[in-house]
Amino acid sequence: MPEKRLPLGFVFRSRAKEEKAAVADKAPLTDSKQPRDPQAPKGRPTPKRSVAQSQRRSVANTPTTRKEAAKRQRDDRRAQMERQRQALAGGDERYLPARDKGPVRRFARDFVDSRFNVAEWFLPMAVVILVLSMVRVASLQSMALLLWLVVIVLIVLDSIVTGFRLKKRLAERFPDDNRRGAVAYALMRSLQMRRLRLPKPQVKRGARP
Repeated sequence: MPEKRLPLGFVFRSRAKEEKAAVADKAPLTDSKQPRDPQAPKGRPTPKRSVAQSQRRSVANTPTTRKEAAKRQRDDRRAQMERQRQALAGGDERYLPARDKGPVRRFARDFVDSRFNVAEWFLPMAVVILVLSMVRVASLQSMALLLWLVVIVLIVLDSIVTGFRLKKRLAERFPDDNRRGAVAYALMRSLQMRRLRLPKPQVKRGARP
């Protein structure tokens, strides 16, 4: 009995159809009702509007040149300095410099600002002593020298008492916090006149911090 031969076109066409059907069966099902962003890659869900807007905003805000990046850094630095200046004037803890931040440093400032300090009159008295020493009168020059010695002794004694009391109060109030440098920070603040201190004093004289 003679063997039946199939046409070549029928063989190639059937094999091609079978391969396409197999690929279609392996393809993942997608929801055809879900709208797709024209700019989104095929096969991915459309991002939410808020996400898309934030992405576009971040791309738009990204500097494209070195000059723009440097300008943006200068603007950010200027804005940060302005926030620090306002914080130093108003006492806002969020934007204070690192050396002024924290409850320990705030207590040290309040402790110094609440009492009278001999050291805060150092600059005015130094000007007076300088003027007296320039006058070519022996008695006035001797008085200026004596006054200078008295001021130095008073400042040293007052600083020792202030530092001792502040160290004791800090140990009682903040036993578990880092108190390193707080006493020196307060003594340096006591050398400044009250109206010139930064951050600005937040307590009145005589008040208990």
